[in-house]
Order: sequence, then structure tokens, then C-alpha cells
Amino acid sequence: MDGSAFWLMSGARHELGVFAQFGFLAFGLEQLFFDTIWIGRAGWRAATVYTRHDRVTMRTLAAPVAPGRFAILIGAWDEAAVIGSTLSTALARWGDADYRIYVATYPNDPATHAAIEAVRTTADARRRIRIVPGDRPGPVTKAEALNRNWDALRADEAAEGFRYKAAILHDAEDYVAAHELRLFDTLIERFALVQIPVRPLKRDGHPGVAGHYLDEFAEAHGKQLVVREAIGASVPSAGTGCAIARDMLDRLADEQGNTPFDGESLTEDYELGLRIDRLGGRGILARLFDRPGGELVAVEAYFPHHGHAAVRQKARWVTGIALAGWDRLGWQGGGLERWMRLRDRSAPLAAAVLAAGYTAILLALFETPFAWAAGRPAPLLAEIDTPIAHLLFVLLIWRLAMRALLVGRLYGPGEALRSVPRIVVSNLVAIAASARALWCYVAGAPPRWDATVHTLPDDAPR
Repeated sequence: MDGSAFWLMSGARHELGVFAQFGFLAFGLEQLFFDTIWIGRAGWRAATVYTRHDRVTMRTLAAPVAPGRFAILIGAWDEAAVIGSTLSTALARWGDADYRIYVATYPNDPATHAAIEAVRTTADARRRIRIVPGDRPGPVTKAEALNRNWDALRADEAAEGFRYKAAILHDAEDYVAAHELRLFDTLIERFALVQIPVRPLKRDGHPGVAGHYLDEFAEAHGKQLVVREAIGASVPSAGTGCAIARDMLDRLADEQGNTPFDGESLTEDYELGLRIDRLGGRGILARLFDRPGGELVAVEAYFPHHGHAAVRQKARWVTGIALAGWDRLGWQGGGLERWMRLRDRSAPLAAAVLAAGYTAILLALFETPFAWAAGRPAPLLAEIDTPIAHLLFVLLIWRLAMRALLVGRLYGPGEALRSVPRIVVSNLVAIAASARALWCYVAGAPPRWDATVHTLPDDAPR
């Protein structure tokens, strides 16, 4: 390597490293402050609330004042591999509860339609599962499917002379929670939106890509939404395991041409919580266990285990939340709400910082033999022996420890340990997803349901 090329590479490595260091510092300190709120809330509740009252579980949750009927809304595009398992699980776990499942399908997806019909083999199943066919070939958007379900449930209400208490959003790949309908029946009387946690299921033999979903949802639904609720900010819907009060659905529909879900949005579920907050409705994350020391009431699902599928899924989230969300929802609310929206929309910047950091490390490693040949120390060792690098190391240890703590609470010590090296997988997926999202957003393509291809492990119940 000639001298000019070497100095060019060295200069690029240094500038990328400086950018990455200050980016890591800003994100790390903000995360530390966020974590401090979570720890403070947990400590305060342990010292004041739980010294006087036992934690509420499904065994002690109050009965609903007026038990009601629930509509479960599912959009199904190219879901033949999983929809049958989802519907069969719901029928088995919910028993004789008062509900009806609406599944929106597409004319160019006969396999999904056939998989649903294969479950509707009894009179009870046919009564509880309603197929809502569409005229437009799929995929369109998930919101379009949900709006068709909305029309169908209102038609049923008019024809049969009743009114649903709430609608519950679920995905085609979900394993529903046995206790969720009773939980929703009680809590939806007090709140406009009730979200239960999403708990990704482990895929044996796929600890990396599939495993990083365990880590991220453990943080999102074990800490992030908890803090949002605690500080009075809006609670976004996860798009699954979420109940919306029937009256609030009417108000949402009145906003936009009698359709509660925005068909122009790629992340209508996320926007739903923010819209409800704007209308004065309160959303909560309900983290309840079935009994003391028992299982968390949560939606379970198998998430993608291939990198390409994970990148596509997360690119849609980044596009809808971080990019289009900025255009569509702006910066409404007070200071704390704007802080949460800034966190939601920081994914592309965080990915740029990560990309700069990884690139700087690779360039430093490549530069090392040339530096040694010139009698200089290895550039990576020189860069990390600085005060800011020492501070970043402490923040990194804190970040990994918090993630391991949250993962361990749900999945045990083995997954807690695996979450530490798995953060590299999370980072690489985030970088690729943000790059794809920026490309799609700049291209200006119309909203389209870039649905994730869902599969079940060979040993999964079906």
C-alpha cells in the first residue's frame, strides 16, 4: 500500500471513529437515563406498593363489571403455513369464551383460504371463525385487511343486534394466551387500549437471528413500554395481543372516513396507540402472571430465523415508524412525548453510528500490520486507551447487563448469557434494515404489505 492510500485509509478510520464515539456516548447516556427511570420506578413500587399489596395475578384480577363479547381481527396474506395452528390454538385455549375471529384473506391466496377452511370443520368452529374475503389481490397493506374486518364486525353487530366490547388485534402466526380474553374483559373497562407482552419463542438450532428477537422484545415489553406508561407518554400498540375499546374504534373511524386503521400506513399498529393518546384515551401495558411465580400472560410466536427475512421485517418497521411516521404524525405532545418519539425515530441514526463504529474497527484491524511495519502502535489499541473510550466501555457493560437481566427474567440464565454476544446480530440486522428502509423510502414506493414469511419449526404444535 502506497503512502497516500495508507494516510487516506487512516484518516477515514479516524473520522469514522470520532463520529461513532460521540454517537455511542450520546445514545449511551440517554439509555442510562432511561434505565434509571425504570429502576427507580421498580424500586419505588417494591418499597411502597408491594409492601402493602400483593402483585395482581390472573387469580386475583377483579372480574369485569359487564362481561362482553370480543372481535379478534387478523389479516392473512400468504400465511398457509401458520394460520391453521393459530386458529386451532385459539379455539382450544379460549374454550367457550364469547368471541368471534375475523380473518381477512385475498383472492390470489387460495392456500391460506384452504388452511382456514381446514380448521372450520365443526359447527362451533364455523360460528367462531369468519373468513372476510377481499376483492383486491394481495398484498395491499395490513390496515386494509383490518378495515375489511372492521366492516364485517359492524355488519354482524347490525344483523345480530349486539355490540362488541372491544376488538383484539392478532397476527396470523400467534399462539394466543389462554387468559388474555379475561384480562382484556376487565381492563378494557378502564382503558382505551390494553397491550399484553409479546414473547418470541426459541427456535432450537437458531440462536442468532431468531434469538435476537428474544432479546429485543424482552427489553421492549419489559422496560421500554413500562417507562413510557410510567411517564405518561403514549403506549404504541404492538399490532398483536392488543385490545381496543369499541367506543374508541368508532372515534378512530370518525377521524378518517369510517375506517379506524389507516390504509396508507405501513405501521398502523404503532400509530394506533399514538392516535388514541391524541384523542384522550389511555393505553397500558398489562404485565400479569397467571399465578404467583407462574407464567406471564403474553402472545407467543416464532419469529424469522433467516437474516434476509428479519431485515425485511425490520425495514418495514423502520420505514413506518422512523421515516414515514415523522411525516405522518409530526412532533405532537409535550416534552416527554416528544422524547419518546425521538427515541422511536432514532433507528436510522443509530444504525449509521453502528455502521461507522464497525467500519472503523475493521479499518483499524486492516491498518495494524502496516502500522507495525512503520514502527507505530496498533491503531485500535491507541483509540481505546482514551478517557472517552473508557467511559464507552462502562456504558457498554451497563447496556449488556441490562439486556441480560431482562432476557434472563423471561428465558433463564442460558439465554441471558447468549444475549451478550447476540447484540452483534441485533446491530448488523439494524444496520441492514435501516439501509433497506432508507432506500425504499427515498424511492417513494406506495405502501405495500411486505409481509414476513412465517414458518413453524418441525416440532412445533400445529
